Amino acid sequence: MDTVRNRLPYWLTTPASLLMLAFVAIPLVLTLSQSLFQTPPTDSTGMTLYQYTQVFGDQYYRGIFTRTFELSVVVTFLCILIGVPEAYVLSRLSPRWRALSMFVVLGPLLMSVVVRTLGWAVLLGNEGLFNSLLLKLGLVDAPVRMMFTFSGVVVALVHVQVPFMVLAVWTSLQKMDVSTESAAETLGASSLTVLRRVVVPQVIPGVLSGGLVVFALTASAFATPAIIGGRRLKVVPTTIYDEILSNLNWPLGAAIAVVLMAAVLLISVGVGRYIERRYRQVF
Repeated sequence: MDTVRNRLPYWLTTPASLLMLAFVAIPLVLTLSQSLFQTPPTDSTGMTLYQYTQVFGDQYYRGIFTRTFELSVVVTFLCILIGVPEAYVLSRLSPRWRALSMFVVLGPLLMSVVVRTLGWAVLLGNEGLFNSLLLKLGLVDAPVRMMFTFSGVVVALVHVQVPFMVLAVWTSLQKMDVSTESAAETLGASSLTVLRRVVVPQVIPGVLSGGLVVFALTASAFATPAIIGGRRLKVVPTTIYDEILSNLNWPLGAAIAVVLMAAVLLISVGVGRYIERRYRQVF
């Protein structure tokens, strides 16, 4: 009987483990193996790092990776600026207004990212609502070019990613004891001191987890950069798509995908450990 109980957790986790193996581990191994083939195909059956020398040695691909990570950093920073105060306000609302506000914040997640991005394409176009309003107010003499620009992609991606930041920070705030703020105010602390010394230390784990999620999702985003950025603003996911489906260069596309995955993983782990170490030293 004891043996059966000891093995029960393993049996319960077996279905999930098999799904992870079938839909995550095996595709990753196949992608890695595909990236080690030569292009164009040769008679040699040996593996090669030729594709990786192309990725790291070509200024074109280095520029695309740089643009992708710059985009991810900017979007993550803006999501923190918008999502943290928003989550804090939500945590202080009454239950009825909180439920309504959470629905408004999380509502965009209920529709396809493609639909949301197409909506932004309509808003940001030369004849869209944004430019029409600016022209009617007399703030500009000609339409502001937002489509196929870095700024346009940032605006659309921030709208897509902010709910993830709000959820992460709001979860951290739910674990916080509200009485600690009242105690600090009773002891004479100002509102700014309460936020800096009481609220921020307890929110940092949520900001960190939300920031890493937003960074990873932005670096791997395809639909929004493809629609808003178009061919003029290439990022890594759209480049992978072009190499595999347009140029039929599967090994190079797989190599770019592997490099992107490894870079996001290393950056996420490194930043996470650095912030946690600084967090312990300061607080």
